[in-house]
Amino acid sequence: MKLIVGLGNPGIEYQFTPHNIGFLEIDRLAEQCGVMVDNRHCKALTARTRMGNEEVLLAKPETYMNLSGVSVFELVQKYELDPQKDLLVIYDELDLPLGSIRIRARGSSAGHNGIQSIISALGTQEVARIRLGIAPDHPVKDGVRYVLGQFKKSQLPKLDELLDLGAQAVNGYSSATRLWDRRAQSCAREHMPRRA
Repeated sequence: MKLIVGLGNPGIEYQFTPHNIGFLEIDRLAEQCGVMVDNRHCKALTARTRMGNEEVLLAKPETYMNLSGVSVFELVQKYELDPQKDLLVIYDELDLPLGSIRIRARGSSAGHNGIQSIISALGTQEVARIRLGIAPDHPVKDGVRYVLGQFKKSQLPKLDELLDLGAQAVNGYSSATRLWDRRAQSCAREHMPRRA
């Protein structure tokens, strides 16, 4: 089994915020797979599905972003998963423009509290992740206010494209016999949209 975790904050007030793009990606994957992410256990909303030949558990931790590791640790333990091989985490990245994506097989948290919580809980930086760019096309003065504010209507088309791109990246991951196929390991692991 593979565990795909999208990071975010529970509650309707956070639903369409940039910080919740991980949750939005899990919802997009669930929609494509024809499942509902509504099974509560291990402090997360989850859904079981299949992607290619893999059984997959989609999860949205309900611990709030900064404690995501609590839920992920419980899920990894319950399903006896190897985080280095069986876990993929999806979350927002303010250092990347909205519409871009970056895939990494490992690394530090780069200051993101959600992935830092997971790294701390699991005791390893060997956690695969997909970072979805959320930065607007203008300087952000207050990062916290931006990531916890609602997406602007003008951003929604790019957001929709980004969620599709994220789903393609996840499907590429899940169809591989290992967590990362040769192409993902050898590529620059980055897609940046062209500027007009």
